Amino acid sequence: MKFQTLILLTLLLIASVSARKLSSPQAGGYSPIEDINDSHVIEIANFAVTQYDKQSGAKLKLNKVIKGESQVVAGTNYHLTLSAGEGSVSKIYEAVVYEKLWLHFRNLTSFEPAQA
Repeated sequence: MKFQTLILLTLLLIASVSARKLSSPQAGGYSPIEDINDSHVIEIANFAVTQYDKQSGAKLKLNKVIKGESQVVAGTNYHLTLSAGEGSVSKIYEAVVYEKLWLHFRNLTSFEPAQA
């Protein structure tokens, strides 16, 4: 009887671990950023706007981060929806920044007006 109970408990443990793995995000997939007001997220958004300004000659200023997702790869991709503008005219943009935090490396992958 004790042996059967041990087998049953082992099977339940395996089933529980398997269920958790199935419900977790796919490796390499994007996950929502829980706190878009986190200082690191704001720093990434400011980097995106600054790099875009350097590349395009624009003079945008970040207003706020609207939403964001991150993807862990050999570093982290940040896909941010943000509001930025010149003066009183603001638009919504989609930006992707790739970061390797341990190397102090960031790269603006894309920065485009958001699709309506």
